[in-house]
Amino acid sequence: MSYDNIIFEQQDGVARIWLNRPDKLNSFTSDMHMELANALTKVEQGGARVLLVSGKGRGFCAGQDLSERQAGQGGERVDLGETVDKYYAPLIRRLNALPLPVVIGVNGVAAGAGANLALAGGDIVIAAESASFIQPFCRLGLIPDTGGTYVLPRLVGRARAMGLAMLGDRLSARQAQEWGLIWECVPDADFEGRLDALATHFAAAPTKGLSYTKRAINQSLNNTLDAQLDLERDMMRELGFSEDYAEGVNAFLEKRQPVFKGK
Repeated sequence: MSYDNIIFEQQDGVARIWLNRPDKLNSFTSDMHMELANALTKVEQGGARVLLVSGKGRGFCAGQDLSERQAGQGGERVDLGETVDKYYAPLIRRLNALPLPVVIGVNGVAAGAGANLALAGGDIVIAAESASFIQPFCRLGLIPDTGGTYVLPRLVGRARAMGLAMLGDRLSARQAQEWGLIWECVPDADFEGRLDALATHFAAAPTKGLSYTKRAINQSLNNTLDAQLDLERDMMRELGFSEDYAEGVNAFLEKRQPVFKGK
């Protein structure tokens, strides 16, 4: 499949996706969704130990391209539930299910589904200092989708989630970091270098252990403490037999850097 709306690369254990409709602030269209789905299939087929997602141009993603979801002149309406079910929900589910770290670099404005792609789909989210996050759904009579109503209160608490969702105010990257919405706010001049450094780090990391960490933390959001303790036991048992654990211990005892295979 050729890509017109994204750029996809995969080499040396690093898969990279750039949203690439810069003239439209990388807003989503059905074609972009289909290309993203195809790229994720390639990532799922193996070879990558980290996935980086960012945007081209001055924006990360402005959400849905509303020209594709405009109510018709004759009064016919668009089924937005079908749009969520067909495109946005599967995208978040697949990113969360990937057995590797997903790093999202927010290079500019992230609005609507674009903001929630980062917040609900990323395991590590960094943002350039000039970037911002907006939940503009309230201005259209809608709710935050793409996982927004799930992750916002869990990341920043009910009061701040309500304010973000009901007022639709712009939140700076610096404030997003201070609120715990993202991992790190990075000076613009250092943004690309920081993304590259994370790619290098995770491409050499113990991928299986990180994938289990991702699963365990995600499942903890709905588990009881007893269920989570059982999950930790089962995961630790399996990881204790892994090649990477043996390598990590040997490297520690031998006072050298470990060489992880991700297995």
